[in-house]
Amino acid sequence: MRTVGGAVVATGTGLALASLGLTLDNLRRVRDADPVAVPEPESIAVLVPVRDEVDTVESCLRHVRAAAARWPGPVQVVVLDDGSTDGTTQVLARLADDLVTVLPGRPTPPGWLGKPWACQQLARHATGSGARALVFVDADVTLLPRALTATVALLRETGLDLVCPYPRQEAGGAAERLVQPLLQWSWMSTLPLGLAETSPRPSLAAANGQLLAVDTATYWRAGGHAAVRGEVLEDIALLRAVKAAGGHGTVAEGSRVASCRMYDGWAALRPGYTKSLWAAFGSPAGAVGVGTLLTVAHVVPAAAALRGSRVGLLGYLASVVSRALVAGRTGGRVGDAWLHPVSVLTLLGLTADSFRLRRRGALRWKGRAVDVSRSAR
Repeated sequence: MRTVGGAVVATGTGLALASLGLTLDNLRRVRDADPVAVPEPESIAVLVPVRDEVDTVESCLRHVRAAAARWPGPVQVVVLDDGSTDGTTQVLARLADDLVTVLPGRPTPPGWLGKPWACQQLARHATGSGARALVFVDADVTLLPRALTATVALLRETGLDLVCPYPRQEAGGAAERLVQPLLQWSWMSTLPLGLAETSPRPSLAAANGQLLAVDTATYWRAGGHAAVRGEVLEDIALLRAVKAAGGHGTVAEGSRVASCRMYDGWAALRPGYTKSLWAAFGSPAGAVGVGTLLTVAHVVPAAAALRGSRVGLLGYLASVVSRALVAGRTGGRVGDAWLHPVSVLTLLGLTADSFRLRRRGALRWKGRAVDVSRSAR
């Protein structure tokens, strides 16, 4: 048993070291949304899908306005009110003007999830107005003044078709500080960014719909959001559709141009993650496989280190350094990296919860089912 246990610890440490090596390479390769970049003037549209965002939408649009003021060419801001019931509609009616157009969302058709349908309506409106690039922004995102210029410059200067400058993830309470940093760390430590940017393979895709810019012509060639109509992780699915249509895209470092407070406390974070984690790994078997690798690489060495294993201590430190380096690059809390094994266990618990709720048909978000395969058609 000691031999088997020692082999598992050694394997975990090897995986943690490999993850650290990939993190170091990706930190060198990752593209940055540069706040001082000056793109060529062109017509763009900033598209904001909104549903029950009364607490955030006014701040979001105030910052969108400031960013739009820095754009050197024609810009339109289009907001879609997707059946809000919390007072958002009244706020948007007050904010609409010559710059900000507010559209009432149409009922979600069978086979569609709410957000892809909202984005599809927004894209249709913007394309009809002549926008050459579409910039999707979630209502809980805060754009800094140079966010639009930096994002579209990144899109055009790289020659890519889709880019996602990853906003700095704001985390307040303990639950947020445990889980939110894993968003950036996960792709920075597991995805070879240089290969992912050019490879058509669906498995080599990472995206973030919080702030996503796409070339309009490529967007429609890929099928628009109609191509991902039933996908709960519509951002990653959209990048895969772009790749399938011959385009290229990537996730980028965007902490200098935007920030996002996704969830406020455990009560909001848990349903926010459980609604989608079941879809993040492809299948239950995929989730088990990834969960096992994460446990062996980032939990087992730490547990062994507590029992005095030097090999385990090496693996634990490799995990901490990887997490800390990503936090330092993306505006996160470096000191929280010491709790990385607890973060991983929390994520695995949320994943198990997500599959449990899906089996029961109980996954909902903002009053809607989030799995069209179990929805009434």
